[in-house]
Amino acid sequence: MALSRIPTCFATCSIGNRPEHTLRRRLDAIALAGFSSIELAFPDLVAFATQHLQRQVAEDDYDALCIAGELVAILCKERGLRILVLQPFANFEGWPQGSEKRRKAFDKAKGWIRVMKALKTDMLQVGSSDSPDIVTSSDYIASDLTELAALLAEHKFYLAYENWCWSTHAPSWKHVWHIVQKVNLPNVGLCLDTFQIAGSEWADPTTRSGLIEDVPKETLQKEFMRGLEQLSTTIPKEKIYFLQISDAYKPTKPLSKEVDENGLKPRGRWSHDYRPRPYDGGYLPVVDVTKAVLKTGFRGHFSMEVFDNGPDGSGKEYDLNEFAMLAMESHKRLLEDCSEL
Repeated sequence: MALSRIPTCFATCSIGNRPEHTLRRRLDAIALAGFSSIELAFPDLVAFATQHLQRQVAEDDYDALCIAGELVAILCKERGLRILVLQPFANFEGWPQGSEKRRKAFDKAKGWIRVMKALKTDMLQVGSSDSPDIVTSSDYIASDLTELAALLAEHKFYLAYENWCWSTHAPSWKHVWHIVQKVNLPNVGLCLDTFQIAGSEWADPTTRSGLIEDVPKETLQKEFMRGLEQLSTTIPKEKIYFLQISDAYKPTKPLSKEVDENGLKPRGRWSHDYRPRPYDGGYLPVVDVTKAVLKTGFRGHFSMEVFDNGPDGSGKEYDLNEFAMLAMESHKRLLEDCSEL
């Protein structure tokens, strides 16, 4: 398939930074720019439900969220948008057997599955947990994901597992691929991400260079490219469910190595605030990562997932429609830069 025919997607959490940037307006901007799908962020659904039902809707009020979800599905259909995935299902796996947190995690999973049915989407994105209190054994993690996959399979739903580069147990693509292989189920695959891959194995927001400084720069680059070659030759294309696209700013001042007041590690803070679209001031090897994923034969959705609060992470103002249009331009330019594989 020609690269120009790769389907496009935009995460709803990645556009809009003011109260008036409602979900309806975000969907309008995404559709106008020519994207064909969305990643629906759960907090955006909660906010939409609160506005639509004219009362405060809690994140576990699944009756209300299903009512709102049915309307969101209609709004997307009217705009020619598919809801590719519901995200981010976080801190699910690894809680000790018999613990209250494990029970709540599975109750939450069942609630989200109800919401997925209302939205008419068939994929759940699960980010590798960053909780410090979990069991980190890959066998234990795989067992939890196997149970979740079974719940999803009852509805013919899929689980897309993503490495978060500040995760407690699976910060790299190799870690999550190892776990997905252990699960070994037809409805469990990967969500790969240009930021998360480069952010775990190449970049470091706590250093002045913005790079991992444990090894010489030349060695770092060789090892990173060797890792990308391994990705290209070991992951079957059908096990990649979608690819998230973003770059990252090198912080104007290196981030503190300490965990913040919310328990978030530096790479987590970096991820939340310093992620522009490609070709807009970032420094990650986005093209190299994208080429590696394409070399697997993958031609599925490219999804723009950015969190752009500017180079200092303090905030950034922009017009919704222009922001979405520029993201589409970045998508097209990225495909051009990847055309010679």
